[in-house]
Amino acid sequence: MKNHSGILPSDITPKEVFEKRRQLIKLAASGAFGLANAAIFSRAAFAQNTQLTAKPNPKYFLTDKLTSYKDVTNYNNFYEFGTDKSDPAKYAHTLKTKPWTVSVEGLVNKPKTWDLDSLLKLAPMEERVYRFRCVEGWSMVIPWVGYSLSHLIKASEPQGSAKYIEFISLADPKQMPGVNNRVLNWPYTEGLRLDEAMNDLSLLTFGLYGEVLPNQNGAPIRLVVPWKYGFKSAKSIVKIRFTDKEPATSWKVSAPYEYGFYSNVNPLVNHPRWSQATERRIGSEGGIFAPKIKTLPFNGYADQVAHLYKDMDLRKFY
Repeated sequence: MKNHSGILPSDITPKEVFEKRRQLIKLAASGAFGLANAAIFSRAAFAQNTQLTAKPNPKYFLTDKLTSYKDVTNYNNFYEFGTDKSDPAKYAHTLKTKPWTVSVEGLVNKPKTWDLDSLLKLAPMEERVYRFRCVEGWSMVIPWVGYSLSHLIKASEPQGSAKYIEFISLADPKQMPGVNNRVLNWPYTEGLRLDEAMNDLSLLTFGLYGEVLPNQNGAPIRLVVPWKYGFKSAKSIVKIRFTDKEPATSWKVSAPYEYGFYSNVNPLVNHPRWSQATERRIGSEGGIFAPKIKTLPFNGYADQVAHLYKDMDLRKFY
């Protein structure tokens, strides 16, 4: 059986290893399996593939209970496939992820169009467990696989005038039925300040839970910026542009009074329609009635990123 990325499990690892890993995933998702062991089985799965090897990075592991694979892959925001949380899992099978290229352009000395295989080999893969906080108030804890975006930035050699990076997602109405809905101006566009993008936490991501990214999670390549709300983590990226001006990002253009450019997780700055002081973990016992937990400044990553915003009014630059 193929997964949503069109890749057979046997392309990644032998079937017997794959099946054993799936059992371990179930244990990990139920909380009956230690996080350290969860990292081991994920690493072993990638080690079977000569082109993709992931090493756990203990610097970015959490004691939080992992969100189940089922919830991570079936509760998604990906408007290119529909606005309901279940739409991406239903409709993203139409996305063709091979061949795939990402063009790097703008204020760089080394513009280049990268194919997926070249990007997979650019830097050693790591497994990192990150908190993932959505602006609507739900959150997850996800084991991602990728490497720091800084590797691609350095390979591109930004010019001195480059201050921002713009990320542009695929917008093909033939593959993505949601693009026919004008809920946003397509293609989906996001952006980071260059120093944010260079932060080690910013992850160029190719997999989760020991597997290549499912289509509904942004295959075959996405961004994960764990101290910002989830919509900042652009999916299915096809273009990366270095610029000297702040990019006009999709949600800020669509609703500027609700979504700012920075979009850092800040429990003291409410969304106009709901509080951001608490969150509810998807998959927790009790479902939608699960107890809420306090949201941490910068989603718990203040030690790594707060210095980026020194002397900035984070109520104004939300």
